[in-house]
Amino acid sequence: MADKTNTAYIAFGANLGNRRSNLQSALAALNASKDIEVLCISEMIETEPEGAANQGRYLNAAASLVTSLSPGQLLKVMLEIEISHGRDRSKEKRWGPRLLDLDLLMYEDLVIDQKGLTLPHPRMHKRAFVLGPLAEIAGQLVHPVRKETITALLEKVLSHARVE
Repeated sequence: MADKTNTAYIAFGANLGNRRSNLQSALAALNASKDIEVLCISEMIETEPEGAANQGRYLNAAASLVTSLSPGQLLKVMLEIEISHGRDRSKEKRWGPRLLDLDLLMYEDLVIDQKGLTLPHPRMHKRAFVLGPLAEIAGQLVHPVRKETITALLEKVLSHARVE
C-alpha cells in the first residue's frame, strides 16, 4: 500500500434512524479501510434540513482524513459506505431525508469537474451546516477556487451575504 499522504475533507450527516450511530458507524467504516485514516472529527451539530419540507433535523459533522486513494477511489468507498448503511440514492428525493450522507468536500487543493466528481464540493461555500463543522477542524484551510479560508466563507454565509 502507498503511504497515506493525501489529505481530504468530508462532510457527513443523517436525519433518519439513530443519527449519531449512523455517523459514528460511517466514520468507523472509513477508518477501517487500510487506505484511509480519519484524523480529526468536528463536533456533531443539529441543523434544520434544506430542500424537502416535512423532514427531521439533521446531525452534521466534518472530518479530515489522509488516504492513499485517488479522489475517485475515495468517493467510491464513501458511496459504498452509504449503501451499506441502507442508502439508495436512486430512490430518494434530492435534498430529502436520509440515513447517511457522505460528501467529499476537498482533496488536497485539487480542482476537478467531471461527471460524478466535482472538487471542491460545488455547494460547500453556501452551506453553514458544512462550513461550521469544517471551520472547527480546518478554519484556515483555503478553498482552492474561492481563495478564501473556510472561516471567511462561513462568516459570509452567516452574515447572510449573497454567495454565488
